[in-house]
Amino acid sequence: MVVRGEGNEREVLLIRRGQEPWKGCWAFPGGFVDEGEDPETAVLRELMEECNLAGKVRGIISVRGDPERDPRGHIITIFYSVESEGVPVAGDDAVHADWVLLNDVALDNMGADHAEIIYLLQST
Repeated sequence: MVVRGEGNEREVLLIRRGQEPWKGCWAFPGGFVDEGEDPETAVLRELMEECNLAGKVRGIISVRGDPERDPRGHIITIFYSVESEGVPVAGDDAVHADWVLLNDVALDNMGADHAEIIYLLQST
């Protein structure tokens, strides 16, 4: 998911991953949809679990499904646009969570293909 501060399109919420794959890298918060769970419900659940924040889904930014994009297997990711506010508190498999200006994101230290999403957001 791509979480933006309420009224601030140039800032995104990132987590530092505490587990492999990409341990220590920055990434967008997210996780897996539980069986029988709506993906939009899962996004908001994961935001609460990883950052202790509530949010509101605003739409879809991108869907990624390259079979080679994740070493855990063929994982399809829906990058939802989510609006939230507040001070994030890292939880679950996130060791740190913070609001970061799009132009300040360290692209060389992003997990998975999340840097591609940053590029996409910077160009809009």
